[in-house]
Amino acid sequence: MSDSSGRLTRRLRRLRSGSGVRNLVRETKLSSHDFIQPLFIVENEADAGPIESMPGVERHTLSTLGGAVHRIVESGVGAVLLFGIPKTKDPFGKIAAAKNGIVPRAIRACLDAESDLVVISDVCLCSFTDHGHCGIVEGEQIDNDASIERLSEIAVAHAEAGAGWVAPSAMMDGMVGAIRSGLDDARLEQTGILSYAVKYASSFYGPFREAADCAPQFSDRRTYQMDPANAAQAVAEAELDLQEGADMLMVKPGMPYLDVIAKVKAKFPEVPLAAYQVSGEYAMIQAASQNGWIDRKAAILESLIGIKRAGADMIITYWATQAAQWLGDS
Repeated sequence: MSDSSGRLTRRLRRLRSGSGVRNLVRETKLSSHDFIQPLFIVENEADAGPIESMPGVERHTLSTLGGAVHRIVESGVGAVLLFGIPKTKDPFGKIAAAKNGIVPRAIRACLDAESDLVVISDVCLCSFTDHGHCGIVEGEQIDNDASIERLSEIAVAHAEAGAGWVAPSAMMDGMVGAIRSGLDDARLEQTGILSYAVKYASSFYGPFREAADCAPQFSDRRTYQMDPANAAQAVAEAELDLQEGADMLMVKPGMPYLDVIAKVKAKFPEVPLAAYQVSGEYAMIQAASQNGWIDRKAAILESLIGIKRAGADMIITYWATQAAQWLGDS
């Protein structure tokens, strides 16, 4: 901006002139309280250990879970998202709803380790079915209504084990309503629902499917997960889930869908919004940094600030504990 003589009257570089000034005027700030740490827990101890496609991430057993939770809380992160991998699977994912299944036992182990931890359980069938799909299959079609009944049973089992929040991720129509009804009928009205309301059929899920042993054995998930080309539909999905009783919403993945995060937040500014920085996003930055092509710490923090700037109130990220330690604001 210039005055009538052509002299510059506004120089925005003044606001970038030193680190102290930049800290004062920074619009978007990260905190350890923004993060949720995902955890994989296996029932078969032989399956525990490092995940090849996700360097730095490992599968835990029930016996190692407590130590992991202590480290997470010490970093300043106060919430975890649990994924269970059972010993056995069947076409209907019946074991997913077992009251003493791997996820209910993991929930209890987390709370035994840290009673104030916010425990969120993923509610889906893909890791528990032998076909790897997120619902019950009839022929080669997903039976939506049979699936949401099973999802409700799973959510109740998790809530009874102590999960404060359940996070349905199957992208079945009506799943939030079925889960809310199931929880309320079981006198679990205080259990909240963080819905994967906007979950895209993304190519960025590959490493997760190795970690959770949940790759579909036929076809793909495009008949139930969202088309990456659609953004307006994301608002419709979010609105339906809110009408059915969701307390918080999620957009997944994160970085490729910053516009969608912004759109959902603009439409529902009062609703807490999570974004999931998924396994492929993690793996790309890890691989590039291991090759010396990027600065790992700077890239991680930049990716997280981008997601927060787009409108996410909380971020599910495999770097939650690491980023919290860097920020040191616990």
